[in-house]
Amino acid sequence: MKSAMNKTLVCTALLGALAGQAQASDAKNVILFIGDGMGPTVLTATRLFKVGEEGDLEIMKLPRSARIKTFSNDAQTTDSAPSMAAYTTGVKMNNEVIAMSSDTQAVAPGKDVNGNKGVNNCTSDNGTPVPTLLELAKAAGKSVGAVTTTELTHATPAATYSHICHRDAAYAIAEQAVPGGAGFNTALGDGVDVLLGGGANHWTPYSASNKGGRADGRDLTAELSAQGYQYVTTQSDLAKVQNGKVLGLFSAKSHLDYELDRVAKGAANTQPSLSEMTAKAIDLLSQNSEGYFLMVEGGRIDHALHATNAKRSLTDAVALDEAVKTALAKVDLANTLIVVTADHDHTMTINGYSAKGNPVLDLVKNEDGSTQNDAQGKPFTTLVFGNGPTRHDVRPILTSDQVMADDYLQETGVKLGSETHGGGDVMLFAGGAGSDRFKGTLDNTRVFGKLREALGL
Repeated sequence: MKSAMNKTLVCTALLGALAGQAQASDAKNVILFIGDGMGPTVLTATRLFKVGEEGDLEIMKLPRSARIKTFSNDAQTTDSAPSMAAYTTGVKMNNEVIAMSSDTQAVAPGKDVNGNKGVNNCTSDNGTPVPTLLELAKAAGKSVGAVTTTELTHATPAATYSHICHRDAAYAIAEQAVPGGAGFNTALGDGVDVLLGGGANHWTPYSASNKGGRADGRDLTAELSAQGYQYVTTQSDLAKVQNGKVLGLFSAKSHLDYELDRVAKGAANTQPSLSEMTAKAIDLLSQNSEGYFLMVEGGRIDHALHATNAKRSLTDAVALDEAVKTALAKVDLANTLIVVTADHDHTMTINGYSAKGNPVLDLVKNEDGSTQNDAQGKPFTTLVFGNGPTRHDVRPILTSDQVMADDYLQETGVKLGSETHGGGDVMLFAGGAGSDRFKGTLDNTRVFGKLREALGL
């Protein structure tokens, strides 16, 4: 408790110091879209998947672009915690660390009495919190929100509202969002206005039906309700929210469904789409005359890539593109800045010489439909991964029906239990008020400064 209190006091003091540096703003509102793991190859493959070679994603129609370097403080290839935190704080930190100073060491959490990993092992002498854009915006009187298709305590959303030495301490991350509760991050003022995602188990008590629940017995959803939040768990309940603060947890035990599976459920679906969550967040946050800061993450793009399941990854990337389209239709770009980027790359690549118009998920084919084959005369797919679980000692003879199926896992070069991130640069696209700041090659920490300048914080 004392450790958490000391850290939030440090962060609050830093916020106060930064508040005196406010400047004239270009943007009243900022929406930061993150495609988790959506590196350049994923973007290109998504374009081919959605609109073909000559089309453009909605993301790509934004007028400004830049190239972003993503290395972390201690690694060439970053994980999502320090890469997202670089965008939200302007500070390089070590892998696994969220919104803390560069000297913070990642300390893995332990297990609780129920065997769940997540007991916070961070100590008060292990680094100091650094203010996030969300906190700065809140201190300036703006409304703030975080929307994701992952657990709400996952690295990317957590980097907007929490400070911790390890991204896996999910129970401690959740309590930082609860005003008045033990562990609350006081730099959030009266709290984050809109929180939408999954992973309700990190917010609710352990029980026979909730074996991933909190061992401390706290029901953070009830605590937030007592603070005036509306707590919703379904698409239809979210649609009914018209104003005020909202906590939406649309998956009891983990992340939201992949978009492919969410749609497949049809009438049985109870989860909102990323576009629906984005639209509702904008509707609620825009009621503040002072403006807002909103982060929207297509988080499961990354998860499908780790599994080398390109079809689900591209479908989730299309869902992010549709969320960007939704936002563009709702906002006034004269006073709103929209930025779309990724936190890191992956090892997926586009290979072979497929004929124009050949489906990107298919085998590499010539214009006449014949396959291009490897040195052993066997067909191969356009999309492959540098590493991951699907490395065959003897390559199978693949068919189009097989590789175009929902559950097909692309082949990999190096066999690992899970595909890794890639260390390549990523793309950033921007449009609206203050978007002319984004050009050239930028370190990810500089994105923070440009977003802050645009908001006049």
